[in-house]
Amino acid sequence: MSSFLPQAVQDELAAAQRVARRRRATRVVHVGDEAFPILEMTDRGFSVDAEDAPRLRGLIDIYDGPRHLYQALIVASEQAGDLMRYEFKRNTPAETRAPVDFETTPDQVTGLLPPA
Repeated sequence: MSSFLPQAVQDELAAAQRVARRRRATRVVHVGDEAFPILEMTDRGFSVDAEDAPRLRGLIDIYDGPRHLYQALIVASEQAGDLMRYEFKRNTPAETRAPVDFETTPDQVTGLLPPA
């Protein structure tokens, strides 16, 4: 920030930037019944607003709107300014159908038509 602005103006600008960043966030981390917007996300972890989120740890779900993207195990990494960073221990993509316990082949018969 510029050193020519009073501290009150700098604080208001920082608060406005946090609000704008939260509005742009589409991904959300769900922990139990609570949800926190993800402000930054990489393949190694994600960041949320340090003021809102407690020290999260353990199993979480990540959603993009109503779509379930990942189920992950996380650990708190560091606090960098107003962001709290978390790292993935395990990050598993969510499946829309249940896994099968048998092998399927592409040429497998899926149904029979009765003789005409």
